[in-house]
Amino acid sequence: MTNNIELSSATAAAASEDHERKMAKKKAIRDKIIATKTRNQGLLLVFTGKGKGKSTAAFGMIFRAIAHGIPSAVIQFIKGGMETGERNLIKKHFSHLCQFYTMGDGFTWETQNLERDISRAQAAWKKAQLLICDPNINMVVLDELSVAIHYNYIRLEEVLAFLKIKRPHNTHVIITGRNAHKDLIALADLATDMRLLKHPFSSGISAQAGVEF
Repeated sequence: MTNNIELSSATAAAASEDHERKMAKKKAIRDKIIATKTRNQGLLLVFTGKGKGKSTAAFGMIFRAIAHGIPSAVIQFIKGGMETGERNLIKKHFSHLCQFYTMGDGFTWETQNLERDISRAQAAWKKAQLLICDPNINMVVLDELSVAIHYNYIRLEEVLAFLKIKRPHNTHVIITGRNAHKDLIALADLATDMRLLKHPFSSGISAQAGVEF
């Protein structure tokens, strides 16, 4: 019995030493790679796909920016007057760091007014351009801009041209929404496709506070 315990301890010690060697080697490789990443600049990020989490990811970045004291802004292109936890929290406690504009009237099947939807989306895009070009703002979320582009409320070419030519070098822009156009994804520095695996709505579970809004 004692011999078995001693053998087990020796095996564990050898495994630990082997692990340390592997991790030290991996750290050396990672440190070398990281040392080559010296540039800082504003990023264009696109969160798209059918899965839940696009706006959630964007607001995660906004709250991270707020925690660092980085001035930011949010423009919502589609969402309407429904109260949401993130909007209430930002407006109540962090309005000095994050401007928040809900410019839509809701989803198209709710409004059923194409002319008004287009007008609201284009007004939101004009506001977005002003915020992105504001030298005092370093991060702007364009929530569901991809949806507005997909429905042809806003011209894709106009958005691409602005982002390529007029976006300040140090400003981060985050675009959310399903059906992001391939040209928008190609322009992005980071693009994530939220893939739907399961959703509670399919099981008859309604949207819940703290989860969906």
